[in-house]
Amino acid sequence: MASTTPIDTPPAPPAPPERAERPKSTGRTGDKIFVGLSRGSGILLLVIMASIAVFLSYRAAIAISKDEGNFLTTFDWNPAGDPPVFGIAVLLFGTVVSSIIAMVIAVPIAVGIALFISHYAPRRLAAPIAYVIDLLAAVPSIVYGIWGALVLVPYLEGLNLWLDQFFGWTYIFDKTEVGVARSLFTVGVLLAIMILPIVTSVSREVFLQVPKMNEEAALALGATRWEVIRLSVLPFGRSGIISASMLGLGRALGETMAVATVLSPSFIISLHVLNPGGGTFAQNIAAKFGEADEFGRDALIASGLVLFVLTLLVNGAARLIIARRKEYSGANA
Repeated sequence: MASTTPIDTPPAPPAPPERAERPKSTGRTGDKIFVGLSRGSGILLLVIMASIAVFLSYRAAIAISKDEGNFLTTFDWNPAGDPPVFGIAVLLFGTVVSSIIAMVIAVPIAVGIALFISHYAPRRLAAPIAYVIDLLAAVPSIVYGIWGALVLVPYLEGLNLWLDQFFGWTYIFDKTEVGVARSLFTVGVLLAIMILPIVTSVSREVFLQVPKMNEEAALALGATRWEVIRLSVLPFGRSGIISASMLGLGRALGETMAVATVLSPSFIISLHVLNPGGGTFAQNIAAKFGEADEFGRDALIASGLVLFVLTLLVNGAARLIIARRKEYSGANA
């Protein structure tokens, strides 16, 4: 009869020590408070924006209902007249044209500065340049306006004559009126200087986020530094450049004191951007709010409503462009 030997079984592993249950209230109270504060802050912001929109719409409706002219197409601004006649055609034209001039001048320069700081300049030189560029954003608007009136306007006379002589055939740079350089072109140059720090800072941060592997791979294949920027950096940062430009455009649309200090206002629409005259929403509000009666303030508020909507559209477009890239929108955070 065959003998059977017992099979040795390994000993059972010791049971893990029981963890002390963490009190459910520990750590969750702070999370609830933080979530509540965050949600409340967001709701409060929406309430403030809605309140501003309701206030502007209510006061604007009062003014527009008594306007004897077409609010969108009238070239005059006389809410104190009998009957009152006012419109935003000149203000809308001046705001858009001066902002476009600012964007055409500022965006290429800002992108070039951002590329120089992020990919060309040595570190010891890049840091001071970036600091100076960021410091320009802290300069008050009235300081830009005083500098523009005392320095920029006199020195732009020569540039205006040069543009009139060599580019007058384009009609836009044909100067048909004699006067100092208090024109929409001067306003555009001043706004370009003011939005330069915003566009440069955002573009620089975007260029610094380009994956190094892409740049190193291009260099390994024999690409020059410019080819690396053209093939790797600019395609990656295209959305960032567009969003930075839109943010700068938002400031250019609503700039007040600097424009009011430099521009010679007039309610005439002219495509000759070198001629003195023109107007913008913010400049008109700043210039006429103090002397306006109650109805005149309502008319100014109506023009402010148009600027409010225009700025919201610009900022909303910038947000949509940023949201297209998760790297910029914070979705991966």
